[in-house]
Amino acid sequence: MILRQNRPVNQPPPLEGYDLFAGDRALVEAVEREGPPDAEARLSALGRELGVEPLEWGRLANEHPPALRRDDEVEFHPAWHALLELGVEHAIHASPWLGGSHVERAAAFMLLSEVEAGVCCPLSMTHAAVPALRATPELAREWEPRLTSRLYEPGLLPAEEKAGALAGMSLTEVQGGSDLRANETEARPGAHGEAELQGAKWFCSAPMCDAFLVTAQSPAGLSCYLVPRVLPDGSRNAIRIVRLKDKLGNRSNASAEIELEGAWGRLVGEEGRGIPTVAEMINHTRLDCALGSAALMRRAVAEATHHAAHRVAFGAALADQPLMRNVLADLCLESEAATALVLRVARAYDEEDAPFRRLATAVAKYWTCKVAPGVVAEALECLGGNGYVEESVLPRLYREAPLNSIWEGSGNVAALDVLRIVHRQPEALEAFLAELEPELRPDLPAAEEWDARRLAETLAVALQATLLVRFAPAEPADLFVASRVQGGRGRAYGTLADVGSLLAVVERHRPAVHTVTGVGTA
Repeated sequence: MILRQNRPVNQPPPLEGYDLFAGDRALVEAVEREGPPDAEARLSALGRELGVEPLEWGRLANEHPPALRRDDEVEFHPAWHALLELGVEHAIHASPWLGGSHVERAAAFMLLSEVEAGVCCPLSMTHAAVPALRATPELAREWEPRLTSRLYEPGLLPAEEKAGALAGMSLTEVQGGSDLRANETEARPGAHGEAELQGAKWFCSAPMCDAFLVTAQSPAGLSCYLVPRVLPDGSRNAIRIVRLKDKLGNRSNASAEIELEGAWGRLVGEEGRGIPTVAEMINHTRLDCALGSAALMRRAVAEATHHAAHRVAFGAALADQPLMRNVLADLCLESEAATALVLRVARAYDEEDAPFRRLATAVAKYWTCKVAPGVVAEALECLGGNGYVEESVLPRLYREAPLNSIWEGSGNVAALDVLRIVHRQPEALEAFLAELEPELRPDLPAAEEWDARRLAETLAVALQATLLVRFAPAEPADLFVASRVQGGRGRAYGTLADVGSLLAVVERHRPAVHTVTGVGTA
């Protein structure tokens, strides 16, 4: 191999040592538009921190996945703990409940997801558990200070002895999946909202958390319970981890099958009202699924545009070759539109805009998660053979990309939720359509179950187009409308019709790399 200055000739340098926030113009502008005026400095500090050593932590956490050491203990690589501690210190699990902004927290969640998505699972569930627990004020008073603490305290201790805690969830069962009403776990109620739970859960997300929201059938119907890992007397609750799932991606994070063998739990919300109680949590985790998918697209686009700017083939840099530029610009449009969409939805949580938020969350969850795998796959191909090897990070993104469309309700479940809201909550559709530019308001497809996906896609693209037309530079806005709304594009990425503005779009999304705290320039 020919080397030049200890680097292979014509091989792009690693994308590292840069500010993940400041290097993402679409995200910066979305935060300026949707978030608080003082958020940028904090997010840039986080972006600089993430752009150095944590990139390596993400790799290590995936190369050394968690292992089950006993039937109730999961062992993680130190890199996992380092990433999770960083997320907790920056309150990515709690900042809106501490007086912060959902928009700022959404941007921080995206930045950490770019580094390693798996660690965002317990942060997301902990964040979402807080509003669910508020249905039972006594539980909220007891648990919220721990769940919103900036102190990361792993290990098995009674909750009363920990200043900081994390929450997971265990809802689905083998026979039911997303159909929670098919759950067969039994809850035998006792006094003061306590219950004994007996049953098996097909998925327990992040089983090392301190407590879980669990669904079970009580005499009044499906109910929700908070089940801690360690009981107040210091003994371990009757939760047995059967095995860890061997997943396609998300390998740094543990997901388990568990059995509840008379586990002690406490009722959350009203008995028999488990679905509405859990829905309060799932609304927030569904937004995080959309945020995570937008982040995966951004990381993939950053890697592809960086590679193409440095790699020469057939006498020119890849980024200067017309067809490659067409592909890159098309991917950049998808990433920018996703970023604009999810940050706008996050603002609806800050404003407590319930009608718009209800429909927009379902729409964003469906569409952003649905397009992410295609964007990541095409970005991987931009790197050619380099993109197919683990060293490039694209294989990890590729394995991760389908997950968010499955978690918290697969594509069909999300699309049917959109349809259900349109039918049952006309004020939500009215609020959504009022958000659109008049000339971009679509003719909606028939509100029938078989056509629910097209309905969700139509609404998502219309809102994305509106946001870009209002706020983005002319180049991406015009290209997006021409290709996604007016149909000026083929069925694959790289089939944009207007070539005049492609360079500006690609350069807008190529991360500016510079030295950050001792990391060399790229």
